[in-house]
Amino acid sequence: MSEHQASGPMGLYYEEFEIGWSMRTAGRTVRDYDVSTFVALAGFVEPLFLDERQANLGGDGRRVVPGALTFSLAEGLVMQTNTLHHTAVAFLGADVEVLAPVFVGDSIEVQVEVVDRRLTSKGDRGLVRTENRVVRDGEEVLRYRPLRMIRCADGS
Repeated sequence: MSEHQASGPMGLYYEEFEIGWSMRTAGRTVRDYDVSTFVALAGFVEPLFLDERQANLGGDGRRVVPGALTFSLAEGLVMQTNTLHHTAVAFLGADVEVLAPVFVGDSIEVQVEVVDRRLTSKGDRGLVRTENRVVRDGEEVLRYRPLRMIRCADGS
């Protein structure tokens, strides 16, 4: 990974995102305050997320985590790897599948693999699609396929 003198570490350039390249993020435990803050901030005012009697889907007293929060936390874990710092131009979208519920107290990590890439018509950046698997204790709980625009090494 190259270094940028003034702003810290650089992320990977388009050319470095070869098909099959993969990484695993650090883990993160979802806390009750994460759910409370997200629900209030995003307006997810559903009894499922506010009423402890309905939020206890697992039957063990733990609150269920909104799938959108799981996705957001996963993206945060990807950002913390620095692979996109100063080289990512845009997040262009993602297909998202929630496969299993996540509960407060669960720890998640993200397994990322490059599955497609192509240069844009300008040639100074490329489109990179990854398959991101959010995993809790070996079980895949969410899968998403983001498409990102990434700078080329010789582009601006």
